[in-house]
Amino acid sequence: MAPRLQLEKAAWRWAETVRPEEVSQEHIETAYRIWLEPCIRGVCRRNCKGNPNCLVGIGEHIWLGEIDENSFHNIDDPNCERRKKNSFVGLTNLGATCYVNTFLQVWFLNLELRQALYLCPSTCSDYMMGDGIQEEKDYEPQTICEHLQYLFALLQNSNRRYIDPSGFVKALGLDTGQQQDAQEFSKLFMSLLEDTLSKQKNPDVRNIVQQQFCGEYAYVTVCNQCGRESKLLSKFYELELNIQGHKQLTDCISEFLKEEKLEGDNRYFCENCQSKQNATRKIRLLSLPCTLNLQLMRFVFDRQTGHKKKLNTYIGFSEILDMEPYVEHKGGGYVYELSAVLIHRGVSAYSGHYIAHVKDPQSGEWYKFNDEDIEKMEGKKLQLGIEEDLEPSKSQTRKPKCGKGTHCSRNAYMLVYRLQTQEKPNTTVQVPAFLQELVDRDNSKFEEWCIEMAEMRKQSVDKGKAKHEEVKELYQRLPAGAVKALCKECVVERCRVLRLKNQLNEDYKTVNNLLKATVKGNDGFWVGKSSLRSWRQLALEQLDEQDGDADQSNGKMNGNTLNKDESKEERKEEEEELNFNEDILCPHGELCISENERRLVSKEAWSKLQQYFPKAPEFPSYKECCSQCKILEREGEENEALHKMIANEQKTSLPNLFQDKNRPCLSNWPEDTDVLYIVSQFFVEEWRKFVRKPTRCSPVSSIGNSALLCPHGGLMFTFASMTKEDSKLIALIWPSEWQMIQKLFVVDHVIKITRSEVGDVNPSETQYTSEPQLCPECREGLLCQQQRDLREYTQATIYVHKVVDNKKVMKDSAPELNVSSSETEEDKEEAKPDGEKDPDFNQNNGGTKRQKISHQNYIAYQKQVIRRSMRHRKVRGEKALLVSANQTLKELKIQIMHAFSVAPFDQNLSIDGKILSDDCATLGTLGVIPESVILLKADEPIADYAAMDDVMQVCMPEEGFKGTGLLGH
Repeated sequence: MAPRLQLEKAAWRWAETVRPEEVSQEHIETAYRIWLEPCIRGVCRRNCKGNPNCLVGIGEHIWLGEIDENSFHNIDDPNCERRKKNSFVGLTNLGATCYVNTFLQVWFLNLELRQALYLCPSTCSDYMMGDGIQEEKDYEPQTICEHLQYLFALLQNSNRRYIDPSGFVKALGLDTGQQQDAQEFSKLFMSLLEDTLSKQKNPDVRNIVQQQFCGEYAYVTVCNQCGRESKLLSKFYELELNIQGHKQLTDCISEFLKEEKLEGDNRYFCENCQSKQNATRKIRLLSLPCTLNLQLMRFVFDRQTGHKKKLNTYIGFSEILDMEPYVEHKGGGYVYELSAVLIHRGVSAYSGHYIAHVKDPQSGEWYKFNDEDIEKMEGKKLQLGIEEDLEPSKSQTRKPKCGKGTHCSRNAYMLVYRLQTQEKPNTTVQVPAFLQELVDRDNSKFEEWCIEMAEMRKQSVDKGKAKHEEVKELYQRLPAGAVKALCKECVVERCRVLRLKNQLNEDYKTVNNLLKATVKGNDGFWVGKSSLRSWRQLALEQLDEQDGDADQSNGKMNGNTLNKDESKEERKEEEEELNFNEDILCPHGELCISENERRLVSKEAWSKLQQYFPKAPEFPSYKECCSQCKILEREGEENEALHKMIANEQKTSLPNLFQDKNRPCLSNWPEDTDVLYIVSQFFVEEWRKFVRKPTRCSPVSSIGNSALLCPHGGLMFTFASMTKEDSKLIALIWPSEWQMIQKLFVVDHVIKITRSEVGDVNPSETQYTSEPQLCPECREGLLCQQQRDLREYTQATIYVHKVVDNKKVMKDSAPELNVSSSETEEDKEEAKPDGEKDPDFNQNNGGTKRQKISHQNYIAYQKQVIRRSMRHRKVRGEKALLVSANQTLKELKIQIMHAFSVAPFDQNLSIDGKILSDDCATLGTLGVIPESVILLKADEPIADYAAMDDVMQVCMPEEGFKGTGLLGH
């Protein structure tokens, strides 16, 4: 038998025969022979941390042999960070910024864009001093253009293998830990760059984005009745191509330009016919840019899951693309060659990695840009095979065969083509002198760092060699004598742990059998049901922890110490998870009052459990429950009973008001009374909420009619308005109900409407008067303020309701845009900050007196009451968006795109039957006011279920680029 197996069996037999309480000096010597002597003889089964005399434990076989110099330091060779000859410079991934890095490399290799940015004036002149750069100051770009200038200069002439783009990312305000939509980033940044460069005087700089990336197409609608052609011109910076159901890029382009019939509900309003007519609509390409960006819409909305999904279907594309058949004006020489392919690796729309294959415009060679790593492709050919084989698609689609000059990809999401008729660039773009000086300074810092790292490596190696010789000499003098003075407490604890580990399975069966017996009398103990279900696992983990603690504490002799703070924190967390029988502790440290969470076990079963959990809380069967918890429970029951009694009394006293039956109406005044009383509708809703659920709501003790009055005490509503738009703010009360209300509630102001007959003419004229009377000045001010709010609102809520043909309502894909819920007002509890009092009524835990409202904040206060009372109740299928009156319809469509995953050109919007089509018009001029409901009908393609993922992706809601510099913040 192997020595280590013999020792292991001997240790177990010894631990089984000796009880912890019986350990003597003789037993300690036995423990020494079993556990420590083998270490001295060199036959221990592992690196023994508990014996300072274990030659294997302190690494004798390592120190006495030959040692590699690299083991004396943890410093990498600084030359590995140096840029290779005739290669490009990479970009550091700051966490989840690979999508930014890919586009930076694509834009850098656009020589015309790079040259234009170098010509852009810079504030670097303020940074220069004399003939050079100030040595004590680091250069900090001030604008996006300056950040791009500096990045491009470093990418061109840096000695580093990769550079850090954190300054550029920080200037845009991007979250480095959140992966964003790469296509959206490209659109927003191009828009930002174009806006920034538009202020430049040099036309070569000012117009570079339009010259390189901007094309033009027209939305053409032809009336089938009169043949009138309506044309809407629009610029584009990329073509967004649907790939569902297609296999070739040319098919995607053809579908983008295909004719669409507008019939039925989608009929077109012809200005010539002055009516809705059947029509056709299509897109005509008028001009194409030098650099043609083709966005492959791989990320689409999945109706089944309510989230985005990635289409992992293969799309074929050629290296030469002839666009002349698709352009309206022929003969322009629109032949393009492939210059970049942007790849998203991964099968999910919410995770993965972005890389770029880009063609060097000067050498014609292809490179793969993967953050810090740059790889040159062999033979000047684009190679996508490796990228396609990394993560197989769940659809198991076989890769189609590709001919010469063509490629197939299921991960390409953007293709960049360059106009072939352009002259090939023969010279390298020169870096301006002031930027080159900054690059030279950075290169000097890098060289200094390389020298410093090399010196540190050399010093570490020299120290390591000296220590090696010192330890070798120490080993020759090291005595290997016996140490017999072992700690008795440690031996006892080790015996207990080994014994319990060995008998755990047997004790588990014993305890299970004991739990089947019924406990009689007061001999039992209370144990938590949760603890009983997992006690064996808890015991095993606790024993392993105790055994591990002994190794760690002894291991300090060999230098394997743990951080004190970290070990304490980890121990505290583990104790909170592993403590046995604490699941029946109340917040006061006593036995909990809920008997459903505990059960009674016999004295024998508790004794077995206590061997494993000696520090567990002990509760004999005669132990009383926590007295404080009983008092709190009794008080809660009394409060609930009191609330039920109050609710029942009020419901019985005001049955019609509660059930909303037989209610009076001002527009159809009842004949049997000449007086009606008024209270706030908000009070009625809150009171009904309490009566329905008295145990969950506090009683309503008072009526605050001040919300319906102005600061002067006058009524804010006319009789006519209370029959129409303001009827939602008030509730009419019968005189008999009013008498009961005065008994049940404290009323701050009495408001009533009286009907009277005036004049001698038969029939006489009916007159309605209010007490208190209307305040004309405040009423007019309120109306003016409301009209102003409708025209000049900011951050107001509107609702977009998507019309779905199959009547299925999709799940929310952007809950961060929602500001209300689909719950009813009765079921929705509105949380208020501590100390905030509801302006419409006082609860019983507050005072009976109402707070006075100052004249300065009255308008805002009145608006709050009205807005809350008239709040639109959002139904299923709607999303609430925050908008402003000066916002354009195009900007609203972008919000809708984020909320519903519907592209702007697929959105058909209408409000109150009116089509919203002018993208440049503001919401205020289009008649969109707060609380409006806009109908959205989407032109969505049928989902490609063959390519759909089998498993629903678990994802987080997207924040998009909200709050970043890309949106002007």
